[in-house]
Amino acid sequence: MAVTVGSIVEGTVTGITHFGAFVLLPSGETGLVHISEIADTYVRDVRDYLQENDKVRVKVLSYDPKANRIGLSIKRALSPSERRLRQQSQQSFEDKLAKFMKAADEKLTDLRRNTEGRRGGRGGGRNFGR
Repeated sequence: MAVTVGSIVEGTVTGITHFGAFVLLPSGETGLVHISEIADTYVRDVRDYLQENDKVRVKVLSYDPKANRIGLSIKRALSPSERRLRQQSQQSFEDKLAKFMKAADEKLTDLRRNTEGRRGGRGGGRNFGR
């Protein structure tokens, strides 16, 4: 199977460096997934996302047969729904908790703001029973 720019193929991670991962393609050629093409979020360490011998779907971004270079992307090989699911699963517990706390605080603030004018009922602030 020849390498075609724009095609999506499955390959095997053969090596990991600080700048990306090398992937063996079905054609027998090896391409590079740059660290910026691994995930939609900031990738500090490639090993947090990939290990050697992992099977990955990649999109061929560039192909230069003279220089024997193939540019690949994992994040561009995902459909929009797969991307959304991946982003949600990659959020840390702390991120999810912070988002929940912020939303709860906003709802509580709105609730307090809406009930302030109703306090005291019909009494108009009179002190009964004192």
